[in-house]
Amino acid sequence: MSDVLKVSGRTPEALRQLLDGMIKPFTPGDSVGVKVHWGERGNEGFLPPLYTREIVHWLLESGIKPFVFDTTVLYSGGRRTGTDSLQTAADHGFTETYLGCPVLIGDGMDGRDVLEIPSGYRHFPTVQVAEIIRKAAGFVIFSHFKGHIESAFGGAIKNISMGLASRAQKQRMHADAHPRLVSGKCTRCGLCAEVCPTGAAVLPPDAEPTYDLKTCIGCSQCIALCPEMALKIFWGTDVKIFQERLVETAAVIWKEIGKKTLVINALLNITAECDCLEGKHPVIAADYGFIGGTHPLTVDEVSLTQIGTEPFDRAHPGLPWPRQFEFAREIGFTP
Repeated sequence: MSDVLKVSGRTPEALRQLLDGMIKPFTPGDSVGVKVHWGERGNEGFLPPLYTREIVHWLLESGIKPFVFDTTVLYSGGRRTGTDSLQTAADHGFTETYLGCPVLIGDGMDGRDVLEIPSGYRHFPTVQVAEIIRKAAGFVIFSHFKGHIESAFGGAIKNISMGLASRAQKQRMHADAHPRLVSGKCTRCGLCAEVCPTGAAVLPPDAEPTYDLKTCIGCSQCIALCPEMALKIFWGTDVKIFQERLVETAAVIWKEIGKKTLVINALLNITAECDCLEGKHPVIAADYGFIGGTHPLTVDEVSLTQIGTEPFDRAHPGLPWPRQFEFAREIGFTP
């Protein structure tokens, strides 16, 4: 098992204590990417940039050349294009001036800077990922550990998988998740049609909304943002398949970057939903601090143990999240 460090507290000084206990797998002059999630436009739960700045300064002190980055996304909002995403990053304080290093889009401003990597696992012959993984000597995967509508929780594995995947690969992972209307709960507010990036959700003048499942890309934004919780996920296949696809994508990427990558989870402001969603989401567990290590599977498992699984099961009942860890071990995605 890879070494894991734990430090309680929510200050940048607590994070620095964890960082100072980690061995850098980098050498002076290396270009190192710090993978973060700077929050969707209007989201109030994302980690503020002072923590990312602490990591940047820690790298700079060793003569390393850091940059901070994220990738474009499937859904509508403030991160669908590189231009919009950088504006959202700046609005949330993630600027070169504040952080002390460049802020980049890992798959390019138009989402086309991608490459295909052979998989060799169960679900994908190849995995399409952001080209940035070939443009840096190493990475720090810095993740906000919180809930998620499809995987129950999101930490290091998800930040690598969804966070470093191309938009096409994100769609491949989501492909079987579609909205299903709960009869009698819809108030016809029209939000689902407003946020749908493909026009699959349509609100007729005098009826409940309809959803074209052939056009739907499975991003689940309509489901997560519905104010009446009138939509639920309809899985075209076994719900465990999404967990497996998430892990498989991370495993393929890890083969490329794992030898010179550190993993850090922040167990702070643990909300029910992902930072991808607009608004303020309920906090479901107490703050702990930071957990770091050299493998995402271990860091996520220790993070779950520290918090306990009950808050995530309560927020997202019925999701088979243990399949992530089972499948990771089946395919050898282990320390």
